[in-house]
Amino acid sequence: MIGADAMIKCLELEGVTTVYGYPGVAICPFYNSLLESNIRSILVRTEQSAAHAASGMARTGGIGVCAVTSGPGATNLITGIATAFADSIPLICITGQVNSALLGSDVFQEADITGAAESFVKYSYLVKNADDIPRIFKEAVHIATTGRKGPVLIDVPMDVQNAQIKNFNYPDSVQLRTYKPTVNGNALQIKKVLKALEKAQKPLMCVGGGVLLGGAKKQIKEFAHKHNIPVVSTMMGIGVMETEDPLYFGMVGNNGKPYANKAMNESDLLIMVGARVADRAVNQPDLITKNKVLVHIDVDPAEIGKNAGPTIPIVGEAANIFDEMLAAEVTVSDDAWLNSLSYYREQLTPKREEHPGFVDPEIFLNMLSDKMDSDSIYIADVGQNQIWSCAYVKVKEGSFLTSGGMGTMGYSIPAGIGAKLQNPDKQVIAVCGDGSFQMSMCELATMRQHGVNLKIIVMKNNYLGMVREYQHFTYKDNYSVVNLDGSPDLSKLASAYDMECIVLKDMNKAEEAIDRFLSANEPILMECCVDPMDIVRYQV
Repeated sequence: MIGADAMIKCLELEGVTTVYGYPGVAICPFYNSLLESNIRSILVRTEQSAAHAASGMARTGGIGVCAVTSGPGATNLITGIATAFADSIPLICITGQVNSALLGSDVFQEADITGAAESFVKYSYLVKNADDIPRIFKEAVHIATTGRKGPVLIDVPMDVQNAQIKNFNYPDSVQLRTYKPTVNGNALQIKKVLKALEKAQKPLMCVGGGVLLGGAKKQIKEFAHKHNIPVVSTMMGIGVMETEDPLYFGMVGNNGKPYANKAMNESDLLIMVGARVADRAVNQPDLITKNKVLVHIDVDPAEIGKNAGPTIPIVGEAANIFDEMLAAEVTVSDDAWLNSLSYYREQLTPKREEHPGFVDPEIFLNMLSDKMDSDSIYIADVGQNQIWSCAYVKVKEGSFLTSGGMGTMGYSIPAGIGAKLQNPDKQVIAVCGDGSFQMSMCELATMRQHGVNLKIIVMKNNYLGMVREYQHFTYKDNYSVVNLDGSPDLSKLASAYDMECIVLKDMNKAEEAIDRFLSANEPILMECCVDPMDIVRYQV
């Protein structure tokens, strides 16, 4: 057995079903060994997409693995790694490397990828001895999938991939002296939260992506309903509560619901779970500590107190913490607070202007999500399409995915490929703007080659819409480098990839188009023509 065989064997033992990547000479031993495996290899059309596709798989129930070659292959992967790191997505990122003896000599396609990616990985390995491969892979999976999850990079020189291994021994467990994530919350701190909850008149929970990543969705919903506690979410926390749950009051932040932000400000007990208190969700951290008890629950102790000082911090896995809190008997205040929030929702819902002759994002996305399967996986790209999706898509039992922390354009299509391959029997819908679509439209070839039945919606307005909107407000319509004239005819492009394309120019036949789109049994593209001057920020 050579090192490359051992790498494949490790992945098999971890239950990996799919590897996304782009081969080159430095990773060829790995891909040659992969031919003898039952692991499926998906050839993406650019390396960044390999990480995004692995992310889509990891976020919807699988193990996300990507593998690319050295030099430009590895550096192209960095944006995908950084995207996963910002949103705490567990990935195993494998890169080929030049022979060990040549490291540091600036040979062809050599790049110090462990150094270059240091800021964007949870941990990284440069493998120097093939006998270390089983231990390193076992540790990498453990590190990526426990505690605050994240990408782990394994850089393997060619000579190590080709080196003989005498005895392959895959460890049963991992013991790392310097890495022992806290699993259970401090019992005394949990009691403090419960006492504060009994005293509170305006309790509120704000849930983030950590709830979904930590498998605590069930406990959060049960806790909220048991005690009649209203819930808001960050962008990454969309999907913890069903959109139409009467206890859910929407997304907070710059582009969130005004009534959700008002709830945050007026609450006297705010329980933040699995959220980083980042600027897009909380642009004035002082406000969430003023005149209230702030409880911050997170598996990563580094996040607690980083942006806002909590009254009661708890480190641990949200599922375990809320299991304990659910077991306790607590008496919470009456419905006056909920009634106030319901009133705010009625009064503070932004009113959109009408845009006759175009597709209205609010009406269209409401109509789409009403017709989607209850367990659909919806993936929003970055830009105006993302904010419209956050505001108007109704999430039921399914998943809502997007790039939150890094805000990486071109995410939704490759992530959709990964999600669809992990969930072949579910509806998977990728939504993007015409700007983000053109960043990953090469992946239509990946879909065609590997038979990925992904449904794609392009909200087309011929602009980099979110930047144009910023320039509209900030520079008084002095637009600079945001016009997308010259974009391809999507009908012809879809035809080139043997895909059906539906062009929806206005709302007249929207229902018919959506029915046709959702019922398609093959990959399908829908172009929705949106008013170029439409914006996401409307006054109440």
